[in-house]
Amino acid sequence: MAEAVFSAFLGVLFDRLASPELLNFFRREGLEEKGDKLRKMLSKIEAVLDDAEEKQDNRVAVKKWLDDLRDLAYDADDVLDECATEALRRKVMGGDDQATTSKGIKRKFASLVTSFTLSAVLINTRLGSEMEGITAQFDNMVKQKDDLKLSENVSRRSSARSQTVAPTSVVTEAHVYGREKDKEALLQFLVGEKRSDAQLSVLAILGMGGMGKTTLAQLVYNDEQVQSFFELKAWTCVSEDFDAIRVTKTVLQSVKGSSDDHDLNLLQVNLKEKLKGKKFLVVMDDLWNENYQDWTRLRAPFEAGAPGSTILITTRNHGVSSKTGTFPAYSLNELSNDFCLSILAHHALGTKDFNAHLNLKDIGEELARRCKGSPLAAKVLGGVLRNKVDRDEWEDVLNSNIWDITEVKNEIFPPLMLSYHHLPSHLKRCFAFCSIFSKDYVFEEKQLVLLWMAEGLIKPREGRKQIEDLGREDFRNLLSRSFFQRLFNDESRFVMHDLISDLAQQVAGDVCFRIEDKVGGNNEGKPSRKARHSSYLGSEYDAIKKFEVFNDLMCLRTFLPLVLSYKNYYLTRNVPFELLPKLRRLRVLSLNGYDIYELPKSIGDLKHLRFFDLSHTKIRSLPESVCTLYNLQALILESCYSLKKLPSTFGNLLNLRHLNIQGADALEGMPLQISKLTCLQTLSHLIVGKDSCSGVKLLGPLLHLRDTLCISRLENVINHEDARDAKLFEKKNLSGVSFEWNRNIDESHDRAQELEVLNMLKPHEGLKELTISNYGGTEFPMWLRVPSFSNMVLLKIESCANKVGGEVIDSSPTGCV
Repeated sequence: MAEAVFSAFLGVLFDRLASPELLNFFRREGLEEKGDKLRKMLSKIEAVLDDAEEKQDNRVAVKKWLDDLRDLAYDADDVLDECATEALRRKVMGGDDQATTSKGIKRKFASLVTSFTLSAVLINTRLGSEMEGITAQFDNMVKQKDDLKLSENVSRRSSARSQTVAPTSVVTEAHVYGREKDKEALLQFLVGEKRSDAQLSVLAILGMGGMGKTTLAQLVYNDEQVQSFFELKAWTCVSEDFDAIRVTKTVLQSVKGSSDDHDLNLLQVNLKEKLKGKKFLVVMDDLWNENYQDWTRLRAPFEAGAPGSTILITTRNHGVSSKTGTFPAYSLNELSNDFCLSILAHHALGTKDFNAHLNLKDIGEELARRCKGSPLAAKVLGGVLRNKVDRDEWEDVLNSNIWDITEVKNEIFPPLMLSYHHLPSHLKRCFAFCSIFSKDYVFEEKQLVLLWMAEGLIKPREGRKQIEDLGREDFRNLLSRSFFQRLFNDESRFVMHDLISDLAQQVAGDVCFRIEDKVGGNNEGKPSRKARHSSYLGSEYDAIKKFEVFNDLMCLRTFLPLVLSYKNYYLTRNVPFELLPKLRRLRVLSLNGYDIYELPKSIGDLKHLRFFDLSHTKIRSLPESVCTLYNLQALILESCYSLKKLPSTFGNLLNLRHLNIQGADALEGMPLQISKLTCLQTLSHLIVGKDSCSGVKLLGPLLHLRDTLCISRLENVINHEDARDAKLFEKKNLSGVSFEWNRNIDESHDRAQELEVLNMLKPHEGLKELTISNYGGTEFPMWLRVPSFSNMVLLKIESCANKVGGEVIDSSPTGCV
């Protein structure tokens, strides 16, 4: 059932072929005819695509044809991207050549031109050959379509309903249906007068996936009776990757204990001390591990609690409940059809029933029956039909052939597959990409949007919206349809339900794969040689054997370790120095969390790279070759504490949109060329260096900055006019700004000029957050003393050495903290 969603990919290829940059490149280099021929082949494929996607479920040959087409489309996209990259390289080199000429170094320039021309000829010959090969393969696919008797321009009823709908507001969990008796029974167990006086009680909520075990546990956990009965509470998600250290640390953090250790014994001693003599409730959500020894070791510190202390477990595994529980498991049964109908009405129509839409009630009742008592299935079906009141649309869902699929692993999978089937085609690709996330992996919206951008999955729409804003719309569209869920204790982060994760893997097929470490270090399954996206769980020692599988994956686009916690992770040197340079089609590369100190110069050969994450590494410097990654959109260097400088030719990264250097406190300053990066939207930190250029005025041309910006080491500003040239007042998309001076400044420093500097750094009046640290002036600038900044919600002034005069006006309607 892995749908090819080739229609969305086809649109990407057509957009590439129609881009002015690529058309100009083809025209200059004599590749125009090859481009036209490829476009004609794609048009012939497009004509039969709807018919092929309709027939693939019942005809194996058609399914294989679509799969082959998908692989060929990836190859074509790589070739076209290389053409576009070569055009960009020549644009950058041309700028450098002009600079060289202006310096009058004629001989060196002539040598460069000769070398450049020879290189260009060789590249053109290779690209032309590759385009001919791709076009010939598409021609062969066109011939195969005739043998498969695929019809042209077949109009599908589903195509009308696959259009993008306006994103709806996120559906809240305020309405939980059919679990009142279950909640009451659990409360009676937890706080009732007749409950056991045992030192520690363990109760498991048992039920199949999608039955609402976690939702029920949340209802109980937040109940007022529970709040007053227990002195301490903690919630942790255990998941299939059973990690006693991680679980213990999470509980310890919830009870305000120190969790900096990585030794289980020390953590448990600390936790035992915090729980000693106190009545607590700990919820361990989604427990899978049946190993009794693991369980007894994990629960040891919890024995120190007062009588009445309880561990509440949710699990779908009866073996887990029997080995962990001190009481018989509480079995969570299927909901009645009536309750499923209420959930369906709530998520589809925003009502409790069908009284306002009686013409849909009979269809709703049949759909509710097909949910097999699963609230998750009812919820996602409601997402499919969200705000749809036309009976024909409801009948289309009811009569879909997806209900007849017998290959799925359980009975509630068809409703989930149906929710996927009704997504717009570009959202299908976005969702399928999420199959690289392991179950219970926690992700942030911005992180996923940047990954989608790097993979070219965000569909451009009419208007002037930035691609990041379009990505956020796509994310919230999937969220509103219940493909993502907000994390229980942190609404800024998200997870996918286990069954939704299974669905993502099902539809992604062999394009995505995950290396998941099993007991004993073995990995199950071998990925297809055509796999494009990969992830793996990072472990403390990642040796070369773990990565042998990548040697055959020369088409790989995504190399993503999933970091579950930040501690010392060690990576064999062979990976960055030998393996990665071979994966020349990579668009996403992360080495997040590894104890690596350097990168090879060959990293610059990854010309397709868009997303590069080196966060929490011990990298000291970046090779100059990083600046030949002309397609790079996001460079993440967060918490790179050892990083001292950025490459001098940083301005060559013309497409860079996000630079995160938060926590890279050893940086000595910013490269002078950063002012060339006019596409930058995220610049977490600007460090003013000690040189002839103060650094702060480099912000002037960066008109698209958004979110938050910290400007530090302002004591290095030599001329306060440079601060004016930063033009902060023009950067209206910035929501927060921090101004920082060094805490320890040489006594010879003239602190009197700090007022002038701060005065010139006036931000726009729509600012929401402002922080001023270690400011040495004796008064504030006038812009902070007059009524303004009506949107301000946070004003933070800290560690100001001198007594600062001048009243600060709080003009915020909500007040400032």
